[in-house]
Formats: sequence, structure tokens, C-alpha cells
Amino acid sequence: MQIHIIEETKDWLVVSKPAGIQVERNPFGPSVESLVYAHLEAERRNPYVGIVHRLDRVTTGVVLVAKHRSVLRKLNRQFVEKDVRKTYLAAVSQPPPSEQGTLHHWLEKDRASKRAIVHKEPAEKARECLLNYKALTTTSDNRTLLELEPLTGRYHQIRAQLAFEGCPVAGDVHYGAAQPYQDHHIMLHAWKLEFFDERKKDRQLVEAPLPEWAEALK
Repeated sequence: MQIHIIEETKDWLVVSKPAGIQVERNPFGPSVESLVYAHLEAERRNPYVGIVHRLDRVTTGVVLVAKHRSVLRKLNRQFVEKDVRKTYLAAVSQPPPSEQGTLHHWLEKDRASKRAIVHKEPAEKARECLLNYKALTTTSDNRTLLELEPLTGRYHQIRAQLAFEGCPVAGDVHYGAAQPYQDHHIMLHAWKLEFFDERKKDRQLVEAPLPEWAEALK
């Protein structure tokens, strides 16, 4: 199995993650980490692979990987300080209450069930989460394509917040969708990522190719 490299520099590379694999190395199969390692190993022995951020196994799209430990530290700082901009696409079976807006909730991670619990008001162990959304298209059967910008980076944030509002991501039966889409695959795509490149002294915007379901809804 190979992975699609969107862009590569001396310091980092961006890949388009397929559905069904995890980002970090694991004993159960290929991962973004192991596939990038194999890609870099073709050029030099024992390459460094620094995972900057993560996507759920069922999600597709942009993953940024550092090629040096010092670069990883700098990129991690940008994520912590919210100096990156992430844009997702999602298909939902019911449109949200309005065409665009910001979802504001508090999210609690339930480790036992591997899901996020959403609260309308502040709650013990819950952390604030914010998600901008905009409806791009809606089909005759109410299937809606959403553009999403998470302003916080909580566990399962997009999936949980949309489900709480009555419009779960299509195929996401873990959060209440009526039926699955494909095995280990929901209609959620990390579309674009904007970050600062220290070497180029400029902001970079990288974009993952659209999955079939998003192309069909455009």
C-alpha cells in the first residue's frame, strides 16, 4: 500500500490520508506513519517521521508530517496556539438549523465508549468547543454538503457537534447516522490546511483531492 503525497519540502510533507487506516503506527495494519516512513526510507536510512496532528480512522484528507524533530516542535506550537486554519467538508442527511453559523458546545470525552459527550452548557470535565459551518449545496432529498472550520481541536468534535444538532455526518453510525457509508469510512474530509513555513517565511495552504461523495454533491 502506498500513500498519496500532496506536497513535500526539506522540512515537511503533506499526505492525503485514505479512510480505514490510522495516522499513528500500530500493530493492526498500515498507517500514515508507517507509509511515510517507507516513502522516506527509499531516500535515506532511519528517516524521522513526526506526526503533527491526527485524523480519525474513518476520516479522509490532509495530514501534515514533519521530517525533523525541530520542525515538529515548531509545527506543534502552531497547533497549540491555534495559528493554523483547518477546513473540512462533510455530508449530512439533514441540513443544520441555518445556512451558516457557529456551533458552541462543551465536550466531554467518554473513554469507555470511545465517543464524545456534548453539553449545551459548561459541565465538569467538559471543554469548550467551537465549530464554524456553512452549507454549500443541498440536494432534493436534503443531503447537504457542509464546509466546516473547527476553532478548537477536541476529540471527535465535528462528528459529535453535528450529531448533537440533529445532523450527523453521513455514514457515522457511531454518532447516530441511519446507515453506514463504507467500511471504516464516513463522509468527513479534511480538505485544506493553512500553516506557517519557517524556512519560506510564508504561510502555506495545502489541499487534499476531494473524495467521490464530495464531488457528487458539489
